[in-house]
Parts: sequence; C-alpha cells; structure tokens
Amino acid sequence: MPFHRFENIESNFLTPHLSSARGPVIEGRYMYFCLVNKTAGTGSELHYHPNELLIFPVRGKLNAIVGKDRRIAPPGMFVHAPAYARHSMRATEDGDCSYLYMKDKTWTVVGLAEDEAVPDKAMTVAEVNQKYNVGDRDKHQKAPGQSQAVIEGVKVCYYPLIDAFDAPPVSARRANWIEGERLAFGYFEATAGSETVEKTAAHETFIYVLHGELAAECKGEKQSLVAGGILQAARGDGYTLKVKSPFARYVAVRSTPYLENLIDSMTPGQAEQARLNMKAN
Repeated sequence: MPFHRFENIESNFLTPHLSSARGPVIEGRYMYFCLVNKTAGTGSELHYHPNELLIFPVRGKLNAIVGKDRRIAPPGMFVHAPAYARHSMRATEDGDCSYLYMKDKTWTVVGLAEDEAVPDKAMTVAEVNQKYNVGDRDKHQKAPGQSQAVIEGVKVCYYPLIDAFDAPPVSARRANWIEGERLAFGYFEATAGSETVEKTAAHETFIYVLHGELAAECKGEKQSLVAGGILQAARGDGYTLKVKSPFARYVAVRSTPYLENLIDSMTPGQAEQARLNMKAN
C-alpha cells in the first residue's frame, strides 16, 4: 500500500531501556520511516547505532546532542547523525515534541548505550519491549567489548531549513536537499499547480506532507494527501505529486545508491545481524 498515516499504525517504545521515544514505524526495503513522540523533559540517554539517523522536528523543541555539539532544535531544523555518532534527543522542559525519525536498515531502530559494543545481532522493537520497560537502564545486559561510538571529530550536523511552519508562503517552488552517506532528506515549498513526476523512482522514497494538499498517484492508486499524509514509493515505482492547495510544504527522504548497494550485497550473516528478515514492530 503506497499511502499511510502514522495515527493508523501501532505505536511502540523504540529503545525503552535508553529512551522515552515512542512511535509508529513504516518499514521499506532500505529504510525505517517513523514519527517519534516524547513528553516534555524526557528523551534518550547518550547512545549510538551503526546506521545513519535523520531527524526533523514537527512539534515542540529538542535538546539535541550529536558528538559533543549540543543545540536546541525547533521545528524546521534538520538534524543529521552519521552512523556510529554518539547522540541524544530530549524534549525540552516547555512542552512535548514529535519528530520524523529516519534510519537506514543496516541495523534496526534499537540503539546501543554509548559505552556498549556492537552486539552480534541487533534487537528488534518487539524483542526489546519484551525484555525491558522504560527506564530499565540498570537491567540492560550490554554487549561486551569496546564501544564504537564516535564522539570526537563529528562535523556540524544541524541544518536550519525554515524558521516556522506558519511562515509566509514563498513565490516559487523551493527544494533543499541534504544528502548523507546512506539517506538523503529534502524539504519542499511549492505553489498551486506545481507538479513532480517520477516515471520510475530511482530510489526508495517516503514523502510526508506538512501543510497544504497534494494530489498523489502511485502504483495505480490515487489519494489526496493533507498534513500528516505519507506516500511510500519503492525503487522502480512511478509516482506523481501535484499541489492542489494555494501553497504546500512537504518533506521527502530517499535511499542513496551507496545504501542500496550495501543492503543488496549483504551476506546472509550480515543480513541476520541487521535483522533484515524481521519486521520492525
């Protein structure tokens, strides 16, 4: 099914022993696409994971750390955490927060404590919720060995894209792409009639509407997407987006050729370690 809304998907704690993060997960071939929710003043302990992480706040503010760089990330600021980079995301004390959370599938969405080695096999969301309750950090049985968390030398990972989602409309179509090693993130503003046509998508793509209305078609299905609406297109799918409202804002995330080759060429042992044969929830 190419169209989704997060409120129609089961929500789970993603790494309960390290974080208060809870949310639904949509699983593609190459990436996880999630909406994380955290209550005011709560969030994650310092941790890391072997996959790349993209974060885009849509409600509330984050007290964010990547490497050693701590900043307040409001809605409209994109945060990039490279693979293995130590990080933490906490809702500020003044309100709850929600953010788009996108990870490549070379590992599951379950994180590792900053002082923990990478285990022989990743845990799934279902497994970690069976084993731990929220806050069970002292009960966490860490994988022995040296942590691979990267703390020193992490470059600037914060990208302000818009000051506020209620900012005045722009006069022309605007597209900003930020491309990591494995995932690329795009922020778009477009006027009525603006159209995007991908006859054959070169990469797996998720599109999330922030404001306005898009007439969407994918795999022969049509749907009107309003705020919170999601389009999921696999590599090779054709899709069309057309702005029906006077103005629209939306974001997209897509896999990179590097990630596609990395996953497509995994050995059975590597795929088992990453739990590629398991559902996220």
